[in-house]
Amino acid sequence: MPELPEVEALARYLTAEARGRRIERVELAAVAALKTFDPPLDALVGDTVAGCGRRGKFLCVETTATQGDALWLVIHLARGGWVRVRQQMAATRPGRGKGPLALRVALEGGGGLEVTEAGTEKRLALYVVPSPDDVAGIARLGPDALDPALDAPTLGARLAASGAQLKKALTDQTVLAGVGNAYSDEVLHAARLSPFKSSARLSQEEVQRLHAALVAMLKDAVERSVGLAGGELKSEKRSGMRVHARAGEACPACGDTVREVSFASTSLQYCPSCQTGGKPLADRRLSRLLK
Repeated sequence: MPELPEVEALARYLTAEARGRRIERVELAAVAALKTFDPPLDALVGDTVAGCGRRGKFLCVETTATQGDALWLVIHLARGGWVRVRQQMAATRPGRGKGPLALRVALEGGGGLEVTEAGTEKRLALYVVPSPDDVAGIARLGPDALDPALDAPTLGARLAASGAQLKKALTDQTVLAGVGNAYSDEVLHAARLSPFKSSARLSQEEVQRLHAALVAMLKDAVERSVGLAGGELKSEKRSGMRVHARAGEACPACGDTVREVSFASTSLQYCPSCQTGGKPLADRRLSRLLK
C-alpha cells in the first residue's frame, strides 16, 4: 500500500510531469471507483493541471478552470493503486471493468496519466470535488505524521486518547495521517516498542523514542523517494525496509530472526530481541497480546 513517503514523492513527480497541461479527455474504466457524481468527471475536461499534493495517503490533483470554479481530482490509492505517466495514450476507449486500468487522463501535447489498481481487492477511490476537504476520508484525517506542529507531547496525547495497541493506533488515519502497515512496522522497530503495547501506557521516554523514530524514518524515506520516476518508487520502498516483509531474515540491528504475526488479510513483522524482550509473539488470534 502506498504510504506517506511514496504518495509525497508521486505527487511531486506528477507535478513536474503534468503541471500547466490542459486536460483533453477523461475515460473511466472502473465505474465503481468513482465515488462522486456532482460535479461529473467530465467537468475536468478543459481545465489545466495546477499541481499535485498529498493529504495523508490521498493524492490530490489540483486544476485551474477555464471557466467556473476550479476542481480537484482526489485519488485514494488503497492497497494496489498507482498513477503512471504515459508518453502516448491509447486511441481506443478502455473497456469497462477489464484489467487494472481505473482511469485515463489525456493531457495536452500527447500522453497523460493512467490510474491503475492491481489485484482483485478493488478499493481504489476517485473523487471530483471543489475542495479536498469535501472528501469524507480527508475531513476525518488526524494531523499529518510530518506536520512540524506534531511534537512528542501531542503525539503521545493522541495515542493515549486512542487507547488501542500501538500498531493499530499508528495506522488509524483519524489518529495520525499517512502511516500504514509497512512504515508502522519500521517505526516500531526503530523505537524498540512492541506492536501490541497499549498506546495509553507509554512512558514519556517511550513517546520521545517513538516520535523521533517516526520523524526520522519518514523523512529519510521521503528524501530517498523524491526525484525518482513513478515506476521506481515501489522498489525503493521495499529496498529501504529493515523488518517489514523480511520475516525469516536477520534483524539488521541485533541479528535475531525477524518474526511475523499474521491476521486475516495482513501481517506485521518485528524483532523479538529489539521489541518484545526476546519473546516471540504468538498468533494474534490464539493468544493474549504481549504488553
